[in-house]
Amino acid sequence: MPNKIALVTGGSRGLGKNMALSLAQKGNDVIITYQSQKEEAEKVIEEIKQLGQQAVALQLDVANSKTFDSFIESLKSALSETFKADKIDFLINNAGIGTHASFAETTEEQLDTLYSIHFKGAFLLTQKALSILANGGGIINISTGLARFSFPGYAAYASMKGAIETLTKYQAKELGQRGIRVNVVAPGAIETDFGGGTVRDNAQVNAHIASQTALGRVGLPDDIGGVIAFLCSEEARWINAQRIEISGGMML
Repeated sequence: MPNKIALVTGGSRGLGKNMALSLAQKGNDVIITYQSQKEEAEKVIEEIKQLGQQAVALQLDVANSKTFDSFIESLKSALSETFKADKIDFLINNAGIGTHASFAETTEEQLDTLYSIHFKGAFLLTQKALSILANGGGIINISTGLARFSFPGYAAYASMKGAIETLTKYQAKELGQRGIRVNVVAPGAIETDFGGGTVRDNAQVNAHIASQTALGRVGLPDDIGGVIAFLCSEEARWINAQRIEISGGMML
């Protein structure tokens, strides 16, 4: 039986890299996208190959929906050439950026950028990918703990993720007839370079978040990838339209 194939957007670093490696460790072949970090993406591909799985990295700017048609063509070529396949089994909409600005000071440009990447990009890319997403497959949208609890400075970012959480339910309802499951994963604060690496590099911020977390520490990328891999497994076949927060119990 051929390996399942997972596509992870923004898979060259941070959580996306961890997701890609975790999927490979569970026996999936993996396609990752990168915006500009080609060398970093190629390193991830080599790590996946060392795990015994096939892998490809493709360039994609999720903020530019006009490139999605050509990306899908590149994806079809990669599927045919590398994987001898014509479908992906899982789509993980992970690519994103962090913007920190108070509600009062958020600019229209910042709002438009966040919308293009976190909502419009994920919405339209998934739409385009439906033609090559296998029946019985799955979609995982990435949200944030900030859609449940509030920290000043994330009004625009968290609002886009709130929209993604609503979209997930509609996707699950409408794609269920194809056996496609759609879930949303919401990480809490994680030590990565996301948003300038604030959680990782600012000791005061790190300590404050740890103090607000039931398990007493900030999250690590390794806390997230395995959950994504589980949701892309047969064991998770009856999990659908759910929001799974991975935060160690933040802000309870």
